[in-house]
Order: sequence, then C-alpha cells, then structure tokens
Amino acid sequence: MKTRTRILLLFILLAALLAPMALSAPRTEAGPVTSDASYKSDVCYQIITDRFYDGNSGNNNPAQSPGLYDASKANWKLYWGGDWAGIQAKMSYLKDMGVTAIWISPPVDNINVAAVYGGVPNAGYHGYWARDFKTPEEHFGTWTDFQNLVNAAHANGIKVVVDWAPNHTSPADVNNPSFAEDGALYNAGTYVARYSNDPNGYFHHNGGITNWDDRYEAQYLNLADLADFEQTNSFVNQYMQDALALWLAKDIDGLRIDAVKHMTSGWQRAYNDDILHDKDLYIFGEWYLGSTSDPLYRDNVRFSDDSGTAVLDFYLNHAIRSTFGYGQPMSTLDSAISQTNADYKYKENLVTFIDNHDMSRFLSINNNNTQLHLALAFLLTVRGTPCIYYGTEQYLFNNTNGGGDPYNRPMMNSWNQSTTAYQVINKLSTLKQTQPALQFGNHQQRWINNDVYIYERKFYDDVVLVAINKNPNTWYEITGLNTALPAGTYSDQLNGLVGGHNITVNSGSGGNNPIGTWWLGPGRAMVWSYNAADPGTPQLGAVSPTLTRAGHKVTLEGQGFGAPNANNKVYFVNGGNQYQASIVSWTTNRIVATVPSGVPAGLRQVKVVRGASSSNLYDVQVLTNQQVPVTFQVNNATTNWGDQVYLTGNVYELSNWATTTVTGTNLPKFGGPVGPAVTASGFYPSWKVTASVPCGTAVQFKFLKISGSGGVTWEGGSNHSYTTPACGSPAPGLVTVNWQN
Repeated sequence: MKTRTRILLLFILLAALLAPMALSAPRTEAGPVTSDASYKSDVCYQIITDRFYDGNSGNNNPAQSPGLYDASKANWKLYWGGDWAGIQAKMSYLKDMGVTAIWISPPVDNINVAAVYGGVPNAGYHGYWARDFKTPEEHFGTWTDFQNLVNAAHANGIKVVVDWAPNHTSPADVNNPSFAEDGALYNAGTYVARYSNDPNGYFHHNGGITNWDDRYEAQYLNLADLADFEQTNSFVNQYMQDALALWLAKDIDGLRIDAVKHMTSGWQRAYNDDILHDKDLYIFGEWYLGSTSDPLYRDNVRFSDDSGTAVLDFYLNHAIRSTFGYGQPMSTLDSAISQTNADYKYKENLVTFIDNHDMSRFLSINNNNTQLHLALAFLLTVRGTPCIYYGTEQYLFNNTNGGGDPYNRPMMNSWNQSTTAYQVINKLSTLKQTQPALQFGNHQQRWINNDVYIYERKFYDDVVLVAINKNPNTWYEITGLNTALPAGTYSDQLNGLVGGHNITVNSGSGGNNPIGTWWLGPGRAMVWSYNAADPGTPQLGAVSPTLTRAGHKVTLEGQGFGAPNANNKVYFVNGGNQYQASIVSWTTNRIVATVPSGVPAGLRQVKVVRGASSSNLYDVQVLTNQQVPVTFQVNNATTNWGDQVYLTGNVYELSNWATTTVTGTNLPKFGGPVGPAVTASGFYPSWKVTASVPCGTAVQFKFLKISGSGGVTWEGGSNHSYTTPACGSPAPGLVTVNWQN
C-alpha cells in the first residue's frame, strides 16, 4: 500500500508542477477585522492573566492584599505573578501567531484575603471572586497599566475582550460570616454590603445549587457558594451598568460574560441593550453544557439567539474532544455541526474551542501532539470564532489530579514560534482573515468514514476544502470526492505542516467538480482555498450585533459592496417597506451603519444596495426602544406534571402574543413566548420570569401553560395591563398578578 501511495503522491506533485494554479483576483481589503461588533474573521486567544507572564514584579505582593503571592509556584491557588504588563510584553508573540483578539481574565479587584479550604489558602488569581467592579485588581496592575495594554494590543491589530462576571462576588459561608470577605461588595473603594449583612437585598439568600438542571436553582441559588447577586435590585442593576461603563471607556473591544446560565435572560438582554447603546461591541458568554444531551440545551440555544449574547459552543467542544481525544468516529463531528447549524439561528456567532480554564487541557485527555494539530485544523476552519487556550501552541499541560482545575492553568513557560501548533494557528488565521468562506460560508460534508472527514465551506463563489485523517497508521483511498473548487491545482494552505499536499480538481457541473482518486495519509490535515474575484453584486455575510434598535450602530460584512456613493445604500426591510440607514463608514467588504428611526420592532431584514443590484437579506432583531428588566409573577397557577408556564404580550419583547415553542414539546424557541417561568418548593403555585421590555410603555400581557406535548392553555379574563418603568430609571420593574381561570 505504501509503495502505491508514494507513486500516487509523486504523480500529484508532478501534476502540480505542470498544471496551472487556480488563481483569483486580489482582494481590495486584507488584514484583521477592525470592527468591534464582529469577530467573524478573528482568532481569539484566552489568557489567564496571572499565569501568562510577569511583566512587573513590583505588583506581585501588593500592600493592600499581602501574602496572596507564591513565588515558588507550589500553591496552584495563589497568585504567581502574571499581569497586564506581561501580556503587553508578549504582544509581538501573539501578533506573529495570528491572534487578532485576546480574552483576558476578569480585571476587577478580587478579594484581599485568602479563602481557606481544607487548610489551603485560595486567592482570586483567576479573577472570578470580585469585591469591587470599579477598581482594577492590584496584582494585575493599575488603570494606566490596563490602558497601556489596550493601546499596545490595538497598535498590533489585536482586540481586547474583558471577562465580566456580574453573577456574583466572592465565597460566602452562611455558617461562618468571617470566612474570607463574606462576599463583600465595594463601590470604588467604599464598602456597600456583605452576604451576612445585606439589609437592602443585594444578594439572593436561597442556599447553594444542588440540581444544576433546575431553572429556578440555576438562576436564584448560589453558584459554588459565591454570593449571588439579585440583578433586578435597583442598586445592583445601576452599579453593574456604571461599573462596566468605566471599562468600556478604556476602549475595550468585547465582553465574555461569565455564568450566563445563572442569571435571568431578561435582565441580561436589557443589560446588553444598555451596553450596546454605549458601544457596538461583540458579547459572548459561558452557558455550560454538561453534554450534548444536556436538559437545558434548548434554553441555551434560545438564549444565544435571543439575548444579544452569543455562547461558547460547548456542544461542538464535546464533539471535538470526543473525536480527537477519545477516539470517537468522525460522524460525531459531522453530527454536531449538522445539529447546531439546524438549531441556532446565529450559529456563525458561536465561539468554538478545544479546551479552556474550566476543563482538562486536550493533552491531558490525549497526550498526542498530532491529534492536537488535527483538532486545531478543524477548529480554525469550521463556522464560528475559534478561541485558543493560552499555551496550546506550546503543548502546555499538567496532569496532576487528571489535569483539571487548577492544574489546567500552569504558568506559561515557552515562547517558541516554530512549533507546529504555533504555525498551524498562524497559517489558518492568515487564511481566515481574507477568506469569506471561512468567515460566513455554509458547511457541507463531502466525504466521511470513521477516521476521515472531508468538508467544504462555501460563500457564494469562495470555497475552502478541508481533509483530515485522524487514524495514526492507516492510509485511505479517497474516491468519488467532489468539490465546488473550480478546476485547477491548489496548494495546501498549511504548507505541508500536517502532511498536506497539492490537489488537482477537474471540471464538472453543478458545483460538483471531481477530484481523481488519491490517498490520504495517517495523521494528516490539509486545507485548499479559492478566493473568487470581488463580485459586482453585494453579498452580505453577516450583520453584528443581531440585537439592536434605532440609533445603535451595526456592522455589515461581506463583499462586493462597492465604494461609498449616493447610489449605494443600506436598508432595513419590513415586508414591503424599506428604511434607509445612515452610513458611518463604507468599504468594499465592511459597512458601519446606524439603525434608522421608524423601523417597527421585530425580526427585520438588512440589505445592501449597490446601484441597481441588491444583496441577500440578513435577519436582525430590532427592539422597540430602550430596554428595562421587569419580573412578571403569576400566583395560583397550578399545573400538571410536565407543564411549563410562559408569558406573552402585545409588544415584540413579549413575543406579540406568540404561543409556539418547539413543536410537540414545551421547550423554548426563538420568537416564542417568554420563558419558561420558574418556580420552586415553597414558591409553587407561583411562577416568575424576568423579561426585557421597552421602558415607559403601557403593555398588555397574559400567562399561559404549555404541556409536554405542546398543548396551550391560556389564562381567562381580560388582558393584564402594566406600565413599565420610565426610561432612564435605575429600578427594574415587578408586577404580580393572579392566574385568571
């Protein structure tokens, strides 16, 4: 077999020399995406700030929080010295790798004393034990150090994404108020409250989560004994808006929101509306899915589509780890792509990843660099924004206790730019920045068996074909492979780093051009790309953000937009009506526009007009006006086993009287009624749900019950009426009604 393979490979290489290469017209735009609102062309790199690089030893043991630094690095739960100056010092390393966005640990001030568990002191080195959201963490640096980091990143074409954790403060032990800082909250240095002394109700006091799949527990109980905020408290709501405004003023480019599963989606949607009023930036969040059969998977899908916060793609993450880490067949990957593409409305907004700070690193589950290279090749060529966990390119891992938290957070110890992983990231990031098929393209499986996955990404005439063989020993004869690549010979975009080679495509029809029989070697990945000439007709790939309202900015991406002139326009479409947007900036592949007034609230379409030609349409949600969170509660709503209670009403934000959930079930669906509402032992038969609604608006609403089979039972009587809080009010609303039979 191997002799035959060598002959075939020689033939392919000879053909590459003799056949003309398939070329395309040069792009008029190249380089990293410059819009904060979209990360379609970006490669993200997640950094645990404390574990990356010590750029300033002077902040290792600050006076206000002494004793939390371990110079020996023996205690994995104390600070080790990494800081913002350290990230800044390694900016050229990141840029050379092809990183175009860095996601850094929460930057806010964390607890100043240790939380001692089992005699072991723990510090907030990770950033998730906040005490003051308006003050920078002194172990990481000052406000000036943070601004210097942002400026340095921007000078290198790199965006800065801040991890933001508005769900909680720090550990609180209800039986021991002197434990650590008892979840204390500070306001720019001034004490506000603590968990055991909370007269104004800033925190939930419902105990800790025991059933992670219960919606009430997930939203209203403490996560890992952390003091859990009541976000709809007027002080907390305003505090979170004001605190984030301080960091936005430092010109950050994106937010990763922690623990989105554990806050009400209605509060988060209103919070996002406030954020996007200040700046049109990309927001994604962590909704942890335990598996691909997670009971709250559908809630996660709807949250991602509906709230303005895209999610980390845990579903695909499980598939990647199962396939390349645990030896599952390639159909696992293909099924995950098919499932999520069908379920998510905005699947292109998902953030994809192999591992992160909450799970064992890939090399801890499979210590095989080749399989890691293959996983990276897949990650960097599928839909969504890929995010690389720091040190992956240096094969960083520690297997103590299986490599889980905190041992998945070693100190970065190498800066070698010649590793295969580093080079794979570099080459595929470079391709992603200029290849619309990788930014916006659909996904089509072209050839598959247990070990081989060949798939294609296509956006109009731009095409990328990827072939991966994860078997470490077996060559596979590839026959009957078709592609949308035009006839010609294509070089491997990885330059043979993972065993790739040129390939020749013959003429066919209907987007199915045949590739003659060839052999795919073991442990190999190869990527072939075709960039079509810039089209004369606009082709719209994405609009970001997908949650917007009049006066907010949106970024349109695609190609063929032409030059800015009086004949080129952007419209928001509602049936037969068109509303022209004002233009902030216009290039041939990126437009920033302002949403026009008068567009009716709802799911609307955006299009680009270039002279006499129009682009395809792209859906966005247009809100009525400024949003405010309101908790709607219904009492005496008894239910049968399996029933869920939902809310609907007469405005878009309350679904315009919609009743449809997922067909045949009571699971939530994009555009359906708000909910499901939650209840708990001792609270039933009362139910509540927090919705994002237009401020200062008289709304009508009703609750309804939906059975497990999809049957709908409406409240009787007249519609309930309620006027939402005035625009600009810091106080979220609360309205309570009785179920009407």
